[in-house]
Amino acid sequence: MPRRRHRFILLSLVITLIAGVVSSGTLASARDGVVEIRPLSNRADLVSGDDVLVKFSVPDGANPSDLRISVNGSDVTEAFRQHSDGEGEGVLSGLDIGRNEVAASLPDGRGAQITITNHPIGGPVFAGPQIQPWVCQDTAKDKQCNEPPTFEYLYKPVTGGTLQPYDPDSPPPSGFVAETTTTEGVTVPFIVRQETGYIDRDQYAIATLYQPEKKWEAWAPQKQFNHRLVITHGASCNTEYLAGSAPDVQEVGMLGAGFIVMSNALDNSGHNCNLLVQAESLVMTKEYAIDHYGTVRWTIGSGCSGGSLVQLQVANAYPGLYQGVTPQCTFTDAWSSAMQYVDYDMLLRYFKDPGRWDPGTVWTPSEISAVLDHPNIGNPVTFTSVIPNGGDPSRSCPGVPAEDVYDPKTNPKGVRCTLQDYTVNAVGRRSKDGFANRPFDNVGIQYGLKGLREGLLTPGQFVDLNSHIGGLDMDGEVQKDRSSADIPGLVRAYTSGLVDSANNLDQVAIIDLRGPDPGAFHDVYRTYALRARLLRNFGTAANQVLWRGQVPLLGDVNYVDESVLAIDKWLARVDADHREVPLAQKIIEDKPTDLADRCTDGVGTDIPSWVCDETVASYGTPRFGADEPITDDTLKCQLQPLRKDDYSVTFTDDQWKRLNKAFPDGVCNYAKRGVEQTGAISWLTYQDDRGDVIYGGRPLGPPPHSIPY
Repeated sequence: MPRRRHRFILLSLVITLIAGVVSSGTLASARDGVVEIRPLSNRADLVSGDDVLVKFSVPDGANPSDLRISVNGSDVTEAFRQHSDGEGEGVLSGLDIGRNEVAASLPDGRGAQITITNHPIGGPVFAGPQIQPWVCQDTAKDKQCNEPPTFEYLYKPVTGGTLQPYDPDSPPPSGFVAETTTTEGVTVPFIVRQETGYIDRDQYAIATLYQPEKKWEAWAPQKQFNHRLVITHGASCNTEYLAGSAPDVQEVGMLGAGFIVMSNALDNSGHNCNLLVQAESLVMTKEYAIDHYGTVRWTIGSGCSGGSLVQLQVANAYPGLYQGVTPQCTFTDAWSSAMQYVDYDMLLRYFKDPGRWDPGTVWTPSEISAVLDHPNIGNPVTFTSVIPNGGDPSRSCPGVPAEDVYDPKTNPKGVRCTLQDYTVNAVGRRSKDGFANRPFDNVGIQYGLKGLREGLLTPGQFVDLNSHIGGLDMDGEVQKDRSSADIPGLVRAYTSGLVDSANNLDQVAIIDLRGPDPGAFHDVYRTYALRARLLRNFGTAANQVLWRGQVPLLGDVNYVDESVLAIDKWLARVDADHREVPLAQKIIEDKPTDLADRCTDGVGTDIPSWVCDETVASYGTPRFGADEPITDDTLKCQLQPLRKDDYSVTFTDDQWKRLNKAFPDGVCNYAKRGVEQTGAISWLTYQDDRGDVIYGGRPLGPPPHSIPY
């Protein structure tokens, strides 16, 4: 019986798995009696790099070799046959930038046509005008950072350890190279080829088991490739303006199982904390991998911290790009996490400056802890010192010379290095100063409310804090008034997916990996925030499995590889389920019966769940201490009048007068959804046909399909 769904203001288009980067396993054969042209590596309107893996299907009784294929009116049949398997699958190359009219016809006149839109390998494709300025690597051949890929070989020694350099022309002696058996039961020497190049102005890496003495073509991959892809990601969250290094793809366990492992530097949030560009570079790099290595049945994400952030926010905004994710030390997204960061920044400034306190006010560590809703008062310090301040437009900005960085007095036209300016295509610009719209807001938030109720704070401390905390201006400096979000930016933060409301995450299998947080800002609550968002939206979180363990942050030393293999088995069941029911239903109902929440000792041994209940403790945030629900995605709260009856303490007349001054329009009512709070709209593009920006984006719509004639 179908499960009841509780949708969360869904603006999302009804776009299924193939709305993203398609896989050959999810496509039906040609319709009876007609020719069909199907791009296998990407949507037809998002192709890049001048080539695309395609499948030309013919009706029963017809021969694929009889097809005549043309691109923009020119016959390319012979060229395609040289790059195909003879059954209609192959690489169509030499595409023009822009629209390409592809046609295929049989001798009896039956045929089909499709428009394939090709974009430069240096981008952009749908993220809109690219981040500027941008500094390419020293070896770049042009301003888009392009350069030919390089290849290196490595092997795993029989003695174990890390991968070692391998020279195909002078291989190690017999018996030195280990063997491995893939998920499909194929046994080969453990030799890896890693390709490194540049896509979308940044470095990518692709690694796979490889037999150097044998050919590999996209339409005829080597047998050890299991037709699954794992994407690795980096950590942190930063705004950089230069080409970086792709995250590590030398994942021995995954490679040995037959997966291709890929990454792009733009999917390292510590290098590029821009959802739009993260998604675009993943689409482009994934297409490149399929075009050169072969079809992918499903894609799995892997990564901790900022790597979890990319997986979850991209999977929600661009459903179908991943089929499974394994976030570790989870961050749900950049912008809802930013609320905690900015609150910490403001509170630290207040607590470190007794000159801002009323005479006689004193703050002890335990009272500060009550405001933070966290037992470790060092958590704000580590968070704000390790993660760069994305709200400071004048901070040191990697890739931008110091003299070019914004300064309100000396360089007001300089580069503003804030998170919102870095993602301006999503949030748009303010008309009054041209700065990017800022979604941050703290109007009506009663900092320390929970502590006041529990008797941990005095009425005087509560009043003093909320009277003096103020907000931050557009330059990140303390201001007297609370910060009020720019409404266009607030709306777009939700619709773009910058805030991951999880309204599309029922379409992906999730194993969340979590260990204790000793006050290192990887707060455990974020795992449960994601679960709460799923429950709010769908009435179930059965597609999210939680693995906890005793290793700080990570949970268990074995979880990375084990979770990928577990997700792989889960997705194999989904892939084999041909029922005409929603994908979300399949993901839940096809979950293996032995795949469940678990708790381990950190080195692979399962232990009772109550141990993890005690050690993997979930603490709060300043906004949880102000009554925000654990869903943690209300950027701007709805307000209600300030009423004495809502408090269990008694305020003096002067204190009540000051509270009314601090909250002239009322206080947060978290029983209501936030202002303009909604879900992400799937598959937005931020550029029009000419490449001009579309602030806030517009839906791409369903992927193009071939039209028979």
